[in-house]
Amino acid sequence: MLTATGLTVHYGPREVLHQVDVTVESGELLAVLGANGSGKSTLLRATAGLVPSSGTVTINGRERGPLDIALVFQRIHLVGRRSALDNVCAGALGRLPLHRSLTPALFPREVREEAMACLERVGLADRAHDRAAGLSGGQQQRVAIARALCQRAPVVLADEPVSALDPAAAEQVLELLAELAHTERLAVLAVLHQPDLARRYADRVVGLRDGSVVLDGAPDQPVDSLYPHALLEIPS
Repeated sequence: MLTATGLTVHYGPREVLHQVDVTVESGELLAVLGANGSGKSTLLRATAGLVPSSGTVTINGRERGPLDIALVFQRIHLVGRRSALDNVCAGALGRLPLHRSLTPALFPREVREEAMACLERVGLADRAHDRAAGLSGGQQQRVAIARALCQRAPVVLADEPVSALDPAAAEQVLELLAELAHTERLAVLAVLHQPDLARRYADRVVGLRDGSVVLDGAPDQPVDSLYPHALLEIPS
């Protein structure tokens, strides 16, 4: 589904990503692990086209398009004063004419119905009309995932989606991402700080060190080599 080939990124004179090749199949959750500064988030941003890079990114064998990738971030970018439903509807903005996207009140009925179905999919239909700011961190992240579903993108990129969550909420979000990958046949790439979560929920793990891929395989393989001084990063 998603193929990134030869991705290289420089920040000024410093090369932070070097000739990285990554594939994510439809129906797969791929976890990207590595120490701080290893290039994990840069890989995700280069894949999404958010930072200048060399190399190629294709989806289903064709050049990446603006609606092909949905993003889920560590900082949960919801409009707090709007309802969960309005925030999920925003996932459809890319396919709506401008005059229908100026205010949530103008979202077509079919978009609101689809957004409600997405909230149902993440277990939050009963909170659809609650303000996003009143939801817990884990619930807000699930709303963000529902918004990504409403975008109808075949690829979801999640940049440290559970780093700000408590352990129970982190488990719920990773379980949801894995389930959506498997049942909706999405290609999901998740940058993680927690090797234990990757072992439990990922189908495959890619490890980065100093901007290069140093391992790619089963989620239960040893990852100690990715972390200097054998200090694995764990959720705070």
